[in-house]
Amino acid sequence: MSRLAIVTASRSADFVAAVDDLTAYLGSCGLPPATMRDADAILVWADEVLPDDLVADLLARAADGVAVLLAGPTLAANADRPALADAAGVMAGGPTPRHEIRLRPNPPAGDVVITDRWLELDKTLDDVEVLATAMTGLVSHAVLTWRPATRVGLLTTGTEPATMRHPAVRRLVHRWIRHATGLADGPDVRVGILGYGAIGHEHSAAIAAVEGLVLAGVCDKSPERVAVARTLAPDLTAYADGDALLASPDVDLVVVSTPPNTHAEWALRAIAAGKHVVVEKPFCLTTAEADEMIGAASSAGRLLTVYQNRRWDADYLTVKRLVRSGAIGEVFHYESFVGGYGHPCNFWHSDEEVSGGAVYDWGSHFLDWILDLLPQPVLSVTAAAHKRRWYDVTNADHSRVTIAFADGAEAEFVHSDLAAAMKPKWYVLGTEGAIVGHWRHERVVSRSAIGTLVEDPLAASESPARITLHAPDGSVTDVAVAPAPPVPFHRELADFLRSGAPMSVTATGSRRNISVMEAATLSARDGGRPVVPL
Repeated sequence: MSRLAIVTASRSADFVAAVDDLTAYLGSCGLPPATMRDADAILVWADEVLPDDLVADLLARAADGVAVLLAGPTLAANADRPALADAAGVMAGGPTPRHEIRLRPNPPAGDVVITDRWLELDKTLDDVEVLATAMTGLVSHAVLTWRPATRVGLLTTGTEPATMRHPAVRRLVHRWIRHATGLADGPDVRVGILGYGAIGHEHSAAIAAVEGLVLAGVCDKSPERVAVARTLAPDLTAYADGDALLASPDVDLVVVSTPPNTHAEWALRAIAAGKHVVVEKPFCLTTAEADEMIGAASSAGRLLTVYQNRRWDADYLTVKRLVRSGAIGEVFHYESFVGGYGHPCNFWHSDEEVSGGAVYDWGSHFLDWILDLLPQPVLSVTAAAHKRRWYDVTNADHSRVTIAFADGAEAEFVHSDLAAAMKPKWYVLGTEGAIVGHWRHERVVSRSAIGTLVEDPLAASESPARITLHAPDGSVTDVAVAPAPPVPFHRELADFLRSGAPMSVTATGSRRNISVMEAATLSARDGGRPVVPL
């Protein structure tokens, strides 16, 4: 464990607050705060000139073997102190204009895309390790460095509070500190997948893309599915049954990808076998099951989390960014919708006894979004469910969930297979504006075997929504939807298990979603009476 001191100098309250947020994040990564005298690493993030005595003290601490890391505008703000650049082993150029920056970590770990400015480095000495780069024109520049000989490193971007709060930048800073202080990552995490359906292949591809994760085993009744898994991990072990997978000493973590009504049973058995556990959504069907799973994982010291993959959907991240930035003021009314007019799928998703019902299907995502955006306490839940057309399946044809929050805010989610007219994906009202998410109706165009045109309608739910921002004066702005980050859940999974970085999705957060869905189910069965979630 390394002790971390953070030094900042700024007249901007938002800048200082962002540094404080970063400090809290790094503390949650297992880097406890310390004074400069007691620290193993000192992170300096300042946009003002540092006092001469502080600069001298920083260089003295580096000479004593403490890692000194100069981040954001620190070097640019102290350009008249060449000793800092000399110690870092660089010759600084000029700052770039504010623009979209693509940071490329070394070794590769997925590009980090931010909008900021950075200080170009005209030269780096041969003994400087380049840990991330960015391009200006056709020239690659060092953006993140470490010089072991002098114990001084640089991050030349991070001039804006939004950059310091960017999840991928925070993870990059965490890894930078660990590298500078000699903290090694834990061993590769060997993953076993219990049930290899369509989502299993998504897990497998993500595992293959993330350093530190290895697909070691798959358990599925279908030899064809196991064969598909081997296309990405030829050396995996196929297990005849779930118990054999759980008993294997070659598996550290189990992905429970069985039908929802078995999630709790298999997760508890995996925890008892000493495994970390990722559960497919929904987490389970009742809060009692959630509490038992969380308690078991806590007692065993094992990770328990839920694959809430749509937390990183590009359009949702855009809505979240707008809400978090205060673009529409305080959110007090939120509506969301998914569906259309058509027969539900003929699989366990449409069997209420297995899936938990329609609310648990898309609600695992849409209600999770609501509760992620609105963290305030839930006062009550009301719901309605209609069975009017598709009598060959047991899920409701149309369902509505309304959440009342303790501060007076309200949110509604509608899932319908009887919606001949679709509502917007999102309709969010704030005290200073509104956000609307518009469904897109796209077609995948290809050729048939004989060369004729083939058009395959893509379900609206599989295309990112178009996001518009509405101002009180009536003006409407189309908001750019940035691409989703690559395999973010699995990167967080590897970082948590190998280096202690926290995960965005927690079991307690997923329990909150289950409590709302369970309350909605009870309310719908009782004529829509308000139910207080457990």
